[in-house]
Amino acid sequence: MPPHTHPARPPDSAPPLRLLVADDNPVVRAGLTALLSGRSDTTVVAEATDGREACEAALRHRPDVILLDVRMPGVDGISALPHLVRLAPVMMLTYSHEAETVREALRRGAGGYLVHGEFTTEQLVRAVRDVREGRPHVTPGAAEALLTELRASAPAHAVSQPLGHLRDFASPTLSQMQSSVGESFRSRFRLSTREAEIMDLIASGMTNQQIAAVCFISEKTVKNHINRIFAKLHTTTRSQATAKWLGVA
Repeated sequence: MPPHTHPARPPDSAPPLRLLVADDNPVVRAGLTALLSGRSDTTVVAEATDGREACEAALRHRPDVILLDVRMPGVDGISALPHLVRLAPVMMLTYSHEAETVREALRRGAGGYLVHGEFTTEQLVRAVRDVREGRPHVTPGAAEALLTELRASAPAHAVSQPLGHLRDFASPTLSQMQSSVGESFRSRFRLSTREAEIMDLIASGMTNQQIAAVCFISEKTVKNHINRIFAKLHTTTRSQATAKWLGVA
């Protein structure tokens, strides 16, 4: 008789990636925690409001990946980066896509740079998993910022050369990210250029008075724009609008 054999056991499912979310915006923190803790493959084990709290939480919880904002009061993300990368891989998850900031974050050890509004939840999870494995991710806005700066500083003969290969070098996973700067999921909201600018300022935490000063318009005009923005986003509060705009609703 043939020897008795036991059916092969299915491989154990991998435990969820343990994440630390560091962002001073409570709407963003709550949104990311809800998105990433409601899955079987990721969970948020701690939150922080600045770089100092992030370091303390990382030491205490030893996360698999740290999601880090750039601009935070107290110790900002860029200042905390050299300390955090010694504790866990760091993915910048932020609103800032200035070339200098992107370059400095990557220079200081960030494993990736994602700009809010340029990725879906599935793309975020894939990027986090890849950064854990040492594969970098940069969303289109950050890559474009670097490429624009590179074009501006390159010799004239180099600027005339095709930059397709350079784009891929700057962002190895750019082709995987379904969105692009011009075709971001935000386009579905159909905001005008001015409305998108004001929504960006709302999401950054500015008051109507501050927005009016930055845009050189009256507070009444700001309120009119906000009413139209809320109607297009089908929201009634700044928090709801911010969550939708940043993709963490």
